[in-house]
Amino acid sequence: MELIVFDLDGTLLNAQQRISPYTEETLRLLGERHIAYTVATGRTLHASKACLEGHNFLLPHVYKNGVVIWDPQLSGYTHHTLLTPEEINAVLKSFALHPVTPFIFTVEDDDVHAVYHPPVRSASCKHFLHELSDNRGLPLLPLSALPDNARITNISALGDGEAIKAIGDELQAYEHLVAYFGEGLYNAGAYWMDIHHSAASKGGAVELLKRELGFERIICFGDGDNDASMFALADESYAPENAIDEIKAVATAVIGHHDQDGIARFLRQRFEL
Repeated sequence: MELIVFDLDGTLLNAQQRISPYTEETLRLLGERHIAYTVATGRTLHASKACLEGHNFLLPHVYKNGVVIWDPQLSGYTHHTLLTPEEINAVLKSFALHPVTPFIFTVEDDDVHAVYHPPVRSASCKHFLHELSDNRGLPLLPLSALPDNARITNISALGDGEAIKAIGDELQAYEHLVAYFGEGLYNAGAYWMDIHHSAASKGGAVELLKRELGFERIICFGDGDNDASMFALADESYAPENAIDEIKAVATAVIGHHDQDGIARFLRQRFEL
């Protein structure tokens, strides 16, 4: 029994951050054939809702690069990998040296996300603030209001490439932290960053789903360095044409571009849909 796992941005979604009609029909055909599929993304649950609703993603979802697993049947998180206060302090000290605002994501008692942040320090950070508020509907609170016992899943940022890379280099000194970063798909000239505990990864979360749900094989699709752990455990792994070279190099094959329904077109051939 196989489980297909999709990354979202740069993979299953098009340039408008949506599932195209062709891909939507392909997912429907997979469902008719009882071929199981789910997502493993760097996004939060809230940032994914608009593009996943109505597409029958019924199995547990992997969010924030494996930090949390959400079960839509239970309407709740089943697994968390959280950052410690010491790790948070190390990250905040690094950000304080650069003109980039850290946005601290928490899981509240009701399984709803909240975001805490210090004063915004650049135009890119302001853009990210508005995206969180306007498009994702997340509560935005001052860093001073962060509870001492907060359950912190990750820290994200958007900023100048040089500053983001410098923060990433500094955080390499901490063995229990992982910092992914790269040029923004939807914000030209800006770089994104996501920091979480090293115990969390897409690969680890997908391995957990494979074991708990009883699947025998994993087929995955992804385009970025945060997909590498998932590619390493998969029986088949496919990178769209737009993927970074490092992911293309370890993929079973390179397929069509994400903005040209590359994943859906491959699936129709692979499964004769």
